[in-house]
Amino acid sequence: MIVCAAYAHKLPKYSVKVGLTNYAAAYCTGLLLACRLLNRFGIDKIYEGQVEVTGDEYNVEIIDGQPGAFTCYLDAGLARTTTGNKVFGALKGAVDEGLSIPHSTKWFPGYDSESKKFSAEVHRKHIMGQNVADYMCYLIEEDEDAYKKQFSQYIKNNVTPDMMEEMYKKAHAAIRENPVYEKKPKKEVKKKRWNRPKMSLAQKKDQVAQKASFLRA
Repeated sequence: MIVCAAYAHKLPKYSVKVGLTNYAAAYCTGLLLACRLLNRFGIDKIYEGQVEVTGDEYNVEIIDGQPGAFTCYLDAGLARTTTGNKVFGALKGAVDEGLSIPHSTKWFPGYDSESKKFSAEVHRKHIMGQNVADYMCYLIEEDEDAYKKQFSQYIKNNVTPDMMEEMYKKAHAAIRENPVYEKKPKKEVKKKRWNRPKMSLAQKKDQVAQKASFLRA
């Protein structure tokens, strides 16, 4: 049973019109899901999560005298659970909004398997789309044709590298302001009948004559 759902293709409503498949968009989607879920159970004002994005580890604390935090578990499905996978971006967004999900910083961008150290700063850059912005800047300087090809939708929507962080900040705020899913009104479908029109007496006689002629041939 699905209790609540959120999808990245709904992010344009929150001013994220491009890059709907990257890590930053996954974070926004997880944030949106958590907002909707907490709102549905009436605990969104109790567990407001971590509003400022730091990229560091955050775990919601249960408040005495209040309902417990909503606890759930990640089911990665067929996703490859390698460090930095986008599924963990969605998890981080949900955790930052106040869901209690067991996790480890080893899953996030910024974790170095050799040094066993985690950089929250690197993780924050991915959440705010700065890794994409840096790559955009690189292509602008090194290969403008590749930039125009790879970031054509960014160009079309007038999204430049320096706008990236502000775009996601506004998106996070807008999601928290209004996470509720708005159902579109159902269009009334008029049923069409495809009955064959009745034939006149002359048409019936003509049809009989044609069949008789065909059989005599």
